[in-house]
Amino acid sequence: MTLPQPLTARRRVGRLVVHAIQAGGVKLDGGAMFGVVPKPLWERRIAADERNRIQMGMRCLLIEHEAGLVLVDSGAGNKEDPKFYDIYGIENAASDGRTQLEAGLAAAGFRPEDVSIVVNTHLHFDHAGGNTYRDATGAVRLTFPNARYVVQAGEFHYATHVNERTAGSYFPPNFVPVSEAGRFDFVDGEREIVPGIRLLPTPGHTPHHQSVLIDGGGERACYFADLVPTAAHLPLPWIMGYDVEPLVTLETKRRILRRALDEDWLGIFEHDAAVTWGRVALERKTYALAPAE
Repeated sequence: MTLPQPLTARRRVGRLVVHAIQAGGVKLDGGAMFGVVPKPLWERRIAADERNRIQMGMRCLLIEHEAGLVLVDSGAGNKEDPKFYDIYGIENAASDGRTQLEAGLAAAGFRPEDVSIVVNTHLHFDHAGGNTYRDATGAVRLTFPNARYVVQAGEFHYATHVNERTAGSYFPPNFVPVSEAGRFDFVDGEREIVPGIRLLPTPGHTPHHQSVLIDGGGERACYFADLVPTAAHLPLPWIMGYDVEPLVTLETKRRILRRALDEDWLGIFEHDAAVTWGRVALERKTYALAPAE
């Protein structure tokens, strides 16, 4: 399986232009991705390979805002070894040696230096790995040298105080250099970081996970991140085994998807290889993707 094309998409959310940039493919165990949902159910929606992995993406969001370019999440980056990339099926290199995130930024007409704000929904390696990069000398440097990086303070504490359950997802080179450079802006709870871009605490996957609500005036869109990683995860009990607090995820999904339905949000799916965005519908008492506009 390979990540389907196209790798970038563009649309307006009210007055704001947003670019969905596929930062590469990733393959994770289907059973882990769907938790207690039996395989005969989930494989109807996303087929597994011979290693029981399902094809997903790492979709970042670039928002053109009058306050500057805002990037939400940064993919896996370039710092890990070939064995790691094989285990997780990560394909994030463009043909010219850049990462796919860098190539996607260029396709939208921008460079890493143009980004003003980087929002990390959380600090797992597939969401924050592109915060930094390893240069030809082996040194780790900030990918977005002119940006402030924004994350929940509790998430940074959680990432820097790991245990046996969480250590495999948090890699210090992805975020410690940002902290050492004094480039993190830590927030606590819900916060509007610039007019129309609001951070929403959506705990469960991690205790301090956040989603991003975009209000462009006349339309709203929500980047769900790992609260609803793919469109297949819209039903309330379809929750990842990776979530450290699955029952908290359940209540968060109940609250957020009710709002998405009532307020007609456009949902943006970070890990869905095929579905970039869509509306939430209620079908036979369960949440689902509405028919395409």
